[in-house]
Amino acid sequence: MSIHVVDHPLVAHKLTTLRDRRTDSPTFRRLSDELVTLLAYEATRDVRTEQVDIETPFTRTTGVRLSHPRPLVVPILRAGLGMLDGMVRLLPTAEVGFLGMVRNEETLQASTYVSRMPDDLSGRQVYVLDPMLATGGTLVAAIKELIGRGADDVTALCLLAAPEGVEVMERELAGTPVTVVTASVDERLDENGYIVPGLGDAGDRMYGTAG
Repeated sequence: MSIHVVDHPLVAHKLTTLRDRRTDSPTFRRLSDELVTLLAYEATRDVRTEQVDIETPFTRTTGVRLSHPRPLVVPILRAGLGMLDGMVRLLPTAEVGFLGMVRNEETLQASTYVSRMPDDLSGRQVYVLDPMLATGGTLVAAIKELIGRGADDVTALCLLAAPEGVEVMERELAGTPVTVVTASVDERLDENGYIVPGLGDAGDRMYGTAG
């Protein structure tokens, strides 16, 4: 497993506004969308392509296009949905699956409550979208399920990561073809499993809370 922290002024600028507690939900969603597109640019540097011959208005030439099977984008519900548009803007021909996972706030363990994706992911590159890599439990469970279905190249896009979550990922997914792309590895987790300084609960800040 490897981790890539995207070091770019625009990434830092957008992340700063996302962290600000005064940022409202519409602005938070828009900036998350923009930030994901920047992260996706880095995350897709190794997307698989194939050579293709084409004709320009003047001559024949050779270019590349995404190879088959197409990449699969999998947002983890619900907060991962807020990252989907930013990702498919860069990969409009990718297929989209959905994985619903919930974290037990007492045990911090993740469990799956819905899965909508192909049973066979053999030979597929998969991009998993989850805003927060906190304890690491959710992403580890999600990625193990994807690899269990045959995925041979998994990249997780996260707005933020905590050192504790990165450590869990490295331990649980050692030797697997997994990359984490994030805007920042923050200081730590608090006693409730939230990232500090962080940006709060990404799902609540994107969509508000349901009473």
